[in-house]
Amino acid sequence: MIGHGFMGAAHSQGWRVAPRFFDLPLEPEMAVVVGRSAAGVEASARKWGWTESATDWREVVARDDIDVVDIVTPGDTHAEIAIAALEAGKHVLCEKPLANTVAEAEAMNQAATSAAERGVRSMVGFTYRRVPAATFARDLVAAGRIGEVRQVRAEYLQDWLMDAEAPLTWRLKKEHAGSGALGDIGAHAVDLTEFITGQHLTSVSGIIETLVKERPLLGEGVGLSGTASAERGEVTVDDIALFTGRLDSGALASFEATRFRTGRKNALRIEIAGSTGAIAFDLERMNELEFYDATQPGLELGFRRILVTEHDHPYLAPWWPTGHMLGYEHGFSHQVRDFVTAIDEGSAPRPSFADGLHVQRVLDSVERSSAAGSVWTPIAG
Repeated sequence: MIGHGFMGAAHSQGWRVAPRFFDLPLEPEMAVVVGRSAAGVEASARKWGWTESATDWREVVARDDIDVVDIVTPGDTHAEIAIAALEAGKHVLCEKPLANTVAEAEAMNQAATSAAERGVRSMVGFTYRRVPAATFARDLVAAGRIGEVRQVRAEYLQDWLMDAEAPLTWRLKKEHAGSGALGDIGAHAVDLTEFITGQHLTSVSGIIETLVKERPLLGEGVGLSGTASAERGEVTVDDIALFTGRLDSGALASFEATRFRTGRKNALRIEIAGSTGAIAFDLERMNELEFYDATQPGLELGFRRILVTEHDHPYLAPWWPTGHMLGYEHGFSHQVRDFVTAIDEGSAPRPSFADGLHVQRVLDSVERSSAAGSVWTPIAG
């Protein structure tokens, strides 16, 4: 695993726990974690159960005893690491968004396509696909339970940047993050919409805005919650993205991605209205799904709550008894389960680098639409 911050902890949990609950066809060995600081990455290795730590990812990627490379670094490093790993014959799991630019994502997808011809697999970490309630929502839509998809509302709402004096971290710098709320969390809203509906966005019209344009610089070795310096720097990414999209079928979808929605901590919400029903999911109530069956008698109409904890629901058979809830970290175990199974079967895991490239093109189209005055902009490819 290359990188060991917040996503490093989540991915480590997934690698450690998945083999203990799922009957995996291959046994993952947590061989080495890589980071820039020798002391920091060594502490992470001890904490999360990696056998070794290292500071040079190129040396690790070249090792014969490494089969899989898991990339959890900032977006500006994804392309270089992923392409090198694929060319070295390593299976690659890469965090979302796939890259910082369409050009980088295209190069990564080309490398993945070439590697697949040699049996080397790759996947993007859109983990929310693997929340059981979200997967079950996809299954219900695919089974025709809401009829023809007519309208979608998707939003990812957070408030962790509300404090204008919060320091200027890498997530607020375009050269490292690629974009702000649009790519960081908006990418999830786009992918989950397409996953659940089984459709792709074909065009978008939107606007992005930076609400706080300068923030205090971080002092030496100071984290997000630490003391910032008196010197200030420019925020070069968006704080909020609002856009409308059209799906393959012609259905319209509205999207909001913001890290300034006061009171919302991690609210990824999606509601899909169809010709015979509707379905709604909220990550802050991640074990539940709301379902509306418009074919029922008028006196019985209304959204009903489905508790998605039955063993017949997606991914849930190995876990706890009915009604015992899963949490945020379980999606990463499901991700490991699916990735390892695909490697063993020689099948193409999803979401693929091609899926990640498509999302990157959507993000790029939103940015171009905003720059041009919110004009409708087609999705390339």
